Amino acid sequence: MDATPQNKVLSRLDESLLTHLPPFSRLDRQQIRAILDQATSRRYDAGVSIFDEGAPADRFFMLLDGYVRVVRITPTGEQVTALHIPAGQLLGMAKVLGRVTYPATAITATESIVLSWPMRLWDSFIQDYDGFATETYKTLGHRVGEMNTRIVELATQQVEQRVANAILRLISQTGRKVPGGIEIDFPITRQDLSELTATTLHTVSRLLSGWEKRGLVASKRKRITVTDPHALVVLSQG
Repeated sequence: MDATPQNKVLSRLDESLLTHLPPFSRLDRQQIRAILDQATSRRYDAGVSIFDEGAPADRFFMLLDGYVRVVRITPTGEQVTALHIPAGQLLGMAKVLGRVTYPATAITATESIVLSWPMRLWDSFIQDYDGFATETYKTLGHRVGEMNTRIVELATQQVEQRVANAILRLISQTGRKVPGGIEIDFPITRQDLSELTATTLHTVSRLLSGWEKRGLVASKRKRITVTDPHALVVLSQG
């Protein structure tokens, strides 16, 4: 990748940036320094692709700051949001899935800082760094669990429940306290929510407008705040 205004190579990073992150939390500073010296660090503007579905999986990534949307492209060319990934997690782990291409596209939801390494280093990271393998598989397990939960929701829940559950998951993963409630800490559109819940934009807009009138949520400028979490939990349970 070239260092364009949307994709800027950063200078040498300090080891302290990785010491608290689960894949590297069991390592000493010398080991972390060795890991960072093999990494490429870049700052991305919002809305930029980090890697694309179907492209050769030649690197794996760590999101240091920001949020990423993982999207899939349907056979008809529609873009569907599959997951949102917060800072501190690995992504692009095609090697774990036995793939040589990326199974999805990763797009920055906010300005983000990302580390990446050549995929050829994956096996040595697994072998040489205590905790890297266990935390990687734990992260993968959480994501598979989230996808399975969504599949069950699609099969068994009404639309209102699905949308409520999607919002509750997002505030659980990325929520921050603000005056009046808990805000999803990255821009999310009603279209994003419709993709996450396999419903229409019209339905999501109708639900959010109704919830706003009832004082459950506040929504403006791609920001959603849950103002009555308990009521939303009740709705999510039908």
